[in-house]
Amino acid sequence: MQRHPHHYKISIALAISAGAWGIYWLPQRILEDGGLTGGWGTISQMIIGTLILLPIAIWRLSKRKGTGLEHPAMGILIGGGFILYALSFLLTDVVRALIMFYMTPVWTTIFEIIFLKKKHGWQRILSLSLALGGLWVVFGQGGKIPLPVNAGDWIALLGGVMFAGGMIRLEVIKTDGVFPIIFGFFFYGTLFNIVAGFLLVDYLGPVPTRDAFVGMTTFLILLSIFYFIPTGIVILWAPTQIGAGICSILFLSEIIVGAVSSSILTDEPFGWRQVTGCSLIVIGGIVAVVLSPKENVSKQSV
Repeated sequence: MQRHPHHYKISIALAISAGAWGIYWLPQRILEDGGLTGGWGTISQMIIGTLILLPIAIWRLSKRKGTGLEHPAMGILIGGGFILYALSFLLTDVVRALIMFYMTPVWTTIFEIIFLKKKHGWQRILSLSLALGGLWVVFGQGGKIPLPVNAGDWIALLGGVMFAGGMIRLEVIKTDGVFPIIFGFFFYGTLFNIVAGFLLVDYLGPVPTRDAFVGMTTFLILLSIFYFIPTGIVILWAPTQIGAGICSILFLSEIIVGAVSSSILTDEPFGWRQVTGCSLIVIGGIVAVVLSPKENVSKQSV
C-alpha cells in the first residue's frame, strides 16, 4: 500500500484533533462541578455518544450497510482502551496515567512488526526516541524508564496496549465508511465501560443524583456533537489511512496542548522542562510524518 496522497493533510488534521484532547480536562471539570464526579462523567459521555449515533446505525442497518457492530474486536480494543485510560485517573496520579497510556507508540510499532510484517528502519527509532523522550521530560522522569507501581498504572498501561491493538485492527479491517468505526467505538466502549465500572464501583464515587444527570444532559449532548464525535472520527479514521505507528506518535500532541493549556488556565508551571519536552515531541512527530516510507507493506489479516 502506497503512502496516502493526502498523507500530510491527514497527519495535520490528526495532530489538531488529538491536540484538542489536551483540553479534555476542562469539560471534565465542568462535569465534576455539575455533580458527575469520579468516573460517572466518562460513562455518561459514552452513553450519550451511543444514543446520538444510534438512529443513524438503525438506518444503516435497514439499508444493509455496516454499523460497526460487525467489528467487536476493533470496538472493544479501541473503546476499552480509552475507558481504561479514563478510569486509571481514579486509581493513580494523572502524570503516571499519562505516561503509562502514552507508551502506545511502542506497542503499535511492535504490533506492526509482528502482525503486519512491517520493517521499520532508523526513522522509526529516531521518531520514537524523540517523542517518548519528550514525554518523559515533560513529566520530569529524569531520563528514568517509567514502570507501573500500582493498579492504576497497570490499568493505564493495559489501556495503551488495547488502544494500540485497536489501531492495528483499523489498518486491516474493511469498513463501509467511517461511521462503523466511530459507532463501534462508542457502542462497545459503553459495554466495556459498564463492565469495568461494575468492577471498579468502589472507585467511581457515589452515584450522582437525578438532577445532576438532567442538569448536565444538554452539556453532554453539545460536548458529543461538537467535540467528542468530530475529533473521534479523525482520530479513529486516520490509522486506516496513514498507519497506526505514525498516528500513535502524533497522538502525543495531546500532551503538548495539555501542558500549555493547563499553564495558561491554571497555576500549573510551564518552564524549561515543558518547553524542551514539547519541542522533542513536535520534532518526533515531524520526523515520523516526513520520513515515513513512501510505500508500506500491504494489509494482512490479524
